[in-house]
Amino acid sequence: MTGKLAGKIALVTGGSSGIGFGIAKHFAEEGARVFIVGRRQSQLHQAVAAVGGDAAAIQGDISNLADLDRIYTIVAARVGHIDVLAVNAGVYEFGKLGEITEEQFDKTFNTDVRGLLFTVQKALPLLSKGSSVILTGSMVSIKGFASCSVYNASKAAVRSFARTWIVDLKGRDIRVNVLSPGYTGPLPVHDGRGKSVGRRLRSARPPRSSGRSGHGGGVPCFRRQRLHHRHRAVRGRRRGANLSECFRRRPLRRR
Repeated sequence: MTGKLAGKIALVTGGSSGIGFGIAKHFAEEGARVFIVGRRQSQLHQAVAAVGGDAAAIQGDISNLADLDRIYTIVAARVGHIDVLAVNAGVYEFGKLGEITEEQFDKTFNTDVRGLLFTVQKALPLLSKGSSVILTGSMVSIKGFASCSVYNASKAAVRSFARTWIVDLKGRDIRVNVLSPGYTGPLPVHDGRGKSVGRRLRSARPPRSSGRSGHGGGVPCFRRQRLHHRHRAVRGRRRGANLSECFRRRPLRRR
């Protein structure tokens, strides 16, 4: 098979549905051997069947460090390295300031921040020279929505991680990019106070930044470039719109 990722090994967390599934499917179409990580075995089987090719499923929860160790042990035994790591797994909890519970905070940050960090850190021994780390952020990292403060903060942390990790990884030729989709699909209809969260996100989104769940299939594919971080808002109306721009040969503009 020929393609931008021909002969490459890709691992996608949260790849059994939504944006993650679109990422995994497109990687496979571009020739990569894809490992799809998710918590639900039934969804993983369906995703692997839909992706086809050499795709393989590994059940695991990235908020559980023992699961991460097991996942990477399996990958190391089967292929020995990773060329593209797409960290897409995430959860969200809604709550207005004054009503946020400890459980809501822990659930969101354990996966979206702690889990994401250790997903990347534990992958470092397997990441090949010139490999790519792609983090799924969100437009909410730079915008404010009522009852979304915990989730918004978790995605802001993702942006901050990427900016620092490119410095930490200097010399290893590992690219770190953040994709920031707009509203892409069903969210809980109400935020607990009878107000539609999805409607607020759709009305507040940047122009042409929305899409259907599963968009993101045209994610950045493997291409050599100068090491830098780019925060790119994803426009989802056209399949893969703007996503490949994250991998242009262009240095980060300094402010």
